[in-house]
Amino acid sequence: MLVSQPANIRYLCGFSGSAGVLLVATSESILFTDSRYTFQAREEVSGARIHIAKKGLLREVGAILKSRKSRTSVAYSSSHLTVAQMEALQAATGPRVRWVKDASAVETLRAVKDDAEVAAMREAAVLISRVFETALSAIKPGISELDLAGRLELSMKRRGASGPSFETIVASGARSAWAHARPQTKLLGKGELVVIDQGAILHGYCSDLTRTVFLGRASRKVRRLYRAVLEAQEAAKKAIRPGVTAGAIDKAARSTLKQHGLDQYFTHSTGHGLGLEVHEMPRIGRDEKFVIQKGMVLTVEPGVYLEGLGGIRIEDDVVVTENGSMDLTTAPREFLEL
Repeated sequence: MLVSQPANIRYLCGFSGSAGVLLVATSESILFTDSRYTFQAREEVSGARIHIAKKGLLREVGAILKSRKSRTSVAYSSSHLTVAQMEALQAATGPRVRWVKDASAVETLRAVKDDAEVAAMREAAVLISRVFETALSAIKPGISELDLAGRLELSMKRRGASGPSFETIVASGARSAWAHARPQTKLLGKGELVVIDQGAILHGYCSDLTRTVFLGRASRKVRRLYRAVLEAQEAAKKAIRPGVTAGAIDKAARSTLKQHGLDQYFTHSTGHGLGLEVHEMPRIGRDEKFVIQKGMVLTVEPGVYLEGLGGIRIEDDVVVTENGSMDLTTAPREFLEL
């Protein structure tokens, strides 16, 4: 198997550099990287021989494969190799190598976390929860979305994170109805909803947390919307256990919002897998057949988005246990009026 996706390489042999290709065979595994990563590879790599390529990673992978005495089948991920890269490999190896598309084998392994991975992700989840809690005093009218996002990301690093899992989302007022809004120079104003979606990378693993607050005294309608989203999240969490499908979890959240007449305002999936990447298998979406297993770490993040009024999303990270699920994030979920 030829592994080219950075997170998959890190998962299999520990290498975290940005230039690398891992060739996994029955007899040995070889990590191909360049001279910039010689010392880093020596420190990080376990279970693979290190090959410092001088003529290009793919060219030297091809040379080693071509030198084998017998015809070889090599699996590869078509999602992670460009057409040009695949053509270069085929040209370098010739007819001696049969290239076979891989059906996300490594990603499937990564979906189930071991105890050490869960412990690392719990730390990342607690870290991002504390970042949010300590930032509450800064969430007030007059601060810009960009300023608040910058403070959150600085707080992550001060607590030991290597960086954010993704670009921090701060969206206020009508813009909070944009599910993936980028922060702007807009100032937060009184009487507005504010959606804050943030995550931190710690020990290589991601966290992902969303909270929605209101600046001032919220209307009865906004309070009703928040309660409905929270109920949908609780219903989805209760649906999580080994053996259920990802679609069943999504249905639990969606059905709850439908009871409140809000399902048409829920415009994305209920969640996703989490790990070395912020979006991993499985997708917790409508009619998804992926079967949930113990040890998976998932986000649960239903939301409603009303044009002109704003959006409400509540997101937590959970680990699938033997009989259900357990929260990893710890930030308060009650409706906060600041």
